[in-house]
Formats: sequence, C-alpha cells, structure tokens
Amino acid sequence: MIKIIFINIVLAFLGFAVGRIGHIFGGQLKSPHHWIYGFILIFVGLFFHKKAWGFWSFSFGLGLFVSDFKDFLDFKIYGIDDPQQIKKFWQID
Repeated sequence: MIKIIFINIVLAFLGFAVGRIGHIFGGQLKSPHHWIYGFILIFVGLFFHKKAWGFWSFSFGLGLFVSDFKDFLDFKIYGIDDPQQIKKFWQID
C-alpha cells in the first residue's frame, strides 16, 4: 500500500514538473493550455480507476492540472502566456 501511494505521489510530481517545464519553455507557443490535458487525464483516470494505469493517469493528470491552475481559474483555453511575467518552477500558474 505504501509503495502504491509513493508511486502516485511521484507521478503527480512528474506531472507538475512536466507542466511547469512546458509552461516555462513552451508558454510562448500558440497552443491549448496544459490544464486541459491534465483535466482529460484526470477524467480518463476516474473512468478507468480499477486499473493501475488509470490511477497513474489520474495522478499524473492531477499534477499537470495543478501546475496550470491559475489559467484554469481564468479559463484560459488557448493562446500565449504573458511574456512579461517572470516564470518560476515552484509556482502555480
């Protein structure tokens, strides 16, 4: 049980890290915001929650979603992030 919890925490952190790195390096691309991909992975994970990969999908999607939570609250779906904003790894944007 502890091993499963640890794996899911690591996957959530990896989702957060991928989201932040994507925001820092890919925030100038005109593309969908990554909270959308996180939301889709969370939905898939909830739908397939009885399978191990479904719960992994949920954990990774949760990290990805949280990394772009501010854009979710502002309901930014598509576009470029503010280029003047200082981008940091340990912030939620």
